[in-house]
Amino acid sequence: MENNRKEQERAELHRTIWNMANDLRGSVDGWDFKQYVLGMLFYRYISENITAYINAGEWEAGNTEFDYAKLSDEEAEQAREDLVKTKGFFILPSELFENVRAGAKDDENLNETLEQIFSNIEASAQGTESEDNFKGLFDDIDVNSNKLGNTVVKRNEKLVKLMNSVGEMKLGDYKDNTIDAFGDAYEFLMGMYASNAGKSGGEYYTPQEVSELLTHLTLVGKTEVNKVYDPACGSGSLLLKFAKILGKENVRQGFFGQEINITTYNLCRINMFLHDIDYDKFDIALGDTLTDPQHWDDEPFEAIVSNPPYSIKWKGDNDPILINDPRFSPAGVLAPKSKADLAFIMHSLSWLATNGTAAIVCFPGVMYRGGAEKKIRQYLIDNNYIDCIIQLPDNLFYGTSIATCIMVLKKSKSENSTLFIDASKEFVKVTNNNKLTPKNIETILNAFKDRKDIEHFARLVPNSEIAEEDYNLSVSTYVEQEDTREKIDIVALNAEIEKIVAREQVLRVEIDKIIAEIEVGK
Repeated sequence: MENNRKEQERAELHRTIWNMANDLRGSVDGWDFKQYVLGMLFYRYISENITAYINAGEWEAGNTEFDYAKLSDEEAEQAREDLVKTKGFFILPSELFENVRAGAKDDENLNETLEQIFSNIEASAQGTESEDNFKGLFDDIDVNSNKLGNTVVKRNEKLVKLMNSVGEMKLGDYKDNTIDAFGDAYEFLMGMYASNAGKSGGEYYTPQEVSELLTHLTLVGKTEVNKVYDPACGSGSLLLKFAKILGKENVRQGFFGQEINITTYNLCRINMFLHDIDYDKFDIALGDTLTDPQHWDDEPFEAIVSNPPYSIKWKGDNDPILINDPRFSPAGVLAPKSKADLAFIMHSLSWLATNGTAAIVCFPGVMYRGGAEKKIRQYLIDNNYIDCIIQLPDNLFYGTSIATCIMVLKKSKSENSTLFIDASKEFVKVTNNNKLTPKNIETILNAFKDRKDIEHFARLVPNSEIAEEDYNLSVSTYVEQEDTREKIDIVALNAEIEKIVAREQVLRVEIDKIIAEIEVGK
């Protein structure tokens, strides 16, 4: 029953977002539009979050009539310092979403009002521990952009519409844990744009089910981890799966990630807040992880998950410093300049805790190509760092139909062999894409845990055999695919052909007779 209600609420929420998208889309192209909705959602969320937090404290103290939103700014000011310490930010009552929305349609300077408020929220964290988490968070909502309209009046009309749409979203009551509704609205928007915009939209958006599989792979046998890390974290959906599956309190020291694209980096930080991860429990950095990694002081990590960009260019051996970088030097060779895939693998391995697990989505080419990539695979196998390679079905990801793999890394394995799982048939077809079901995920996880041979599905291979195969790590090299072609009985087939030939002869004679009769009758 509970589940049913949840699904109804979710469907309702998705419908609202979809209608809002269509309503606003006229003037703002898809990808940009998403920033406005997410920015406004975020503004509503932190307004309600801080209000609920302050109100709860007052109500507990017996002041049940108290409502922060109705306080004067002067009275509220006294709480600023304390709130910045606990929440990481501060918003004056007059600048709360609900109060600004209430006066929005009569505010002819709405764009300036919002710009000032966004800047004040960011400024409230300046010079404090939470500064990095709030800096530039509202940069993507340009309230003066021509995309919203070519006059201030038109822009403000759009902003009023946007505030009302976001304000009307049914995000439930805080006590019923709205966090999920916010998170869900966010994920729906991300998914909607990823599937719509293909490349430009969700280039590296990882479908929920793949995220779930990656998370579960790193959590086998664990109910908590010290910290979680993603070297190419995008909008943070992989990191947040840990909060969903383990409970955020069981990721003891928090969530760490790095992202190169500034827009996505902002979305990731917003996403952390939307999922109620406190500012002191996440550290998302901006920059190129391969050449400028930001978390030297935080490694090693007990769980690492990632879906890094496939076959991108990087400096490689053009940069003489990189071969001496402790992350890459152990393999004695750098990933090729045109394909950074294995550089992400080496980086992750380097920052993995001895008792940890990394699960990383890989492009299939890295499993069998020669040259430097083969040398890196040799390093990984000879040192027994690869725990498992899983072949996934094709067509799982937005924007690419290629069948990817998952590489699972561990530093303290008990046996000198590598597990190969062929999960290429583990999916259901949903419209144009393939999808992993909970049952598919369970089948893969069980094989991963058991480490036993299963015909046509899984095989535990001694690393010496992989060396004999020239360090090829393609699953098809070790797990024989089932031959589903029809078995043919040659003797029966020949007899069948003989019958057909005899029958043909009879028909020919019949046809000749008919033709002869027609000729005679002419």
